[in-house]
Amino acid sequence: MRVSGETQPTLLSATWPTGQKSAVRIVTLVIAGAALLTLSAKVNIPFYPVPMTMQTFAVLVIGMAFGPSLAISTVGLYLVLGALGLPVFSGTPERGIGWAYMAGPTGGYLIGFIVASGIVGVLAQRGYDRSFAMTLASMTLGMLVVYIFGFVWLAGLIGVEKAWTFGVQPFLVADVFKILLAAIALPLAWYLVGRSTSI
Repeated sequence: MRVSGETQPTLLSATWPTGQKSAVRIVTLVIAGAALLTLSAKVNIPFYPVPMTMQTFAVLVIGMAFGPSLAISTVGLYLVLGALGLPVFSGTPERGIGWAYMAGPTGGYLIGFIVASGIVGVLAQRGYDRSFAMTLASMTLGMLVVYIFGFVWLAGLIGVEKAWTFGVQPFLVADVFKILLAAIALPLAWYLVGRSTSI
């Protein structure tokens, strides 16, 4: 494992070398990532104490796998599609669409997605996605960023106590599970990439 101040390859650039960069490649990846975010927002998995989606997991994994620039572009496209009224978010169209939805209780979390994807993308470029411990720390930081933005936004709408009770507390157990899953999945993906290149 290499962790340093030098830029390291992301999982994407290791499997799809940067020498093959093109506008088509970038557009394809951004659209595919936005589609994955939409799918992850729509899948409800039974969990305690509330059902969970895999959206924050997808945001953070895309951040680490794509790197900061491409990840921010991907999450940005996802938010633009939502702002245009497409039902890409969790609970849409049932709970509203477009700007009305984005200005509602989940608006802070959506902003947090962009910031968190960029942060974990930078950490991935420093090699922080190569081991369980470092990926765990990186994903925890990314999830914390999402929570901070979401909590502050929601507290401004309904107050601090209610924001904690309804916007944070019910999701903590599920998000710990997602962090652990990512901390296993990314180093495993790197291991498989290493094996494939050594064959």
